[in-house]
Amino acid sequence: MKIETTRFGTVTLGEEKILNMPFGMLGFPDKQRFVMLQHKENSPFFWYQSVNDPALAFVIISPFLFMPDYEVDIEDILTEMSWNKKSKNNGLELYVVVNIPKGSPEKMTANLIGPILVNNKTRQAVQMVISKSPYIHNFPLIIQNE
Repeated sequence: MKIETTRFGTVTLGEEKILNMPFGMLGFPDKQRFVMLQHKENSPFFWYQSVNDPALAFVIISPFLFMPDYEVDIEDILTEMSWNKKSKNNGLELYVVVNIPKGSPEKMTANLIGPILVNNKTRQAVQMVISKSPYIHNFPLIIQNE
């Protein structure tokens, strides 16, 4: 399958690489098919590219790379999506959306209250909204020395 993107041009990938998001991303409920593209080799960043909208892509990263003790309750999502709760190797991965201000990459932040839970076995994903959380939507990824 070929998809058009504004950042990477035409990308060819297998249908098995597509993640279905039944509820879309926050603010984009009608965009329900995405693919993860690695930013650069050995980079911790990925592009979460819409399959149907060439201009829609989010930068994502695993929160555990900068916050090893990051925790979210996924029980409700597992139930709602009918994902297997008991399997130890359940294929679940968690990502957070990164905001990189134009011209100021040193001010990049991560949205820790809107993580994306990916189920690699079902090829589905859900963006969660964590209320009553100790986390923030603009967690700085680079510590600024004053």
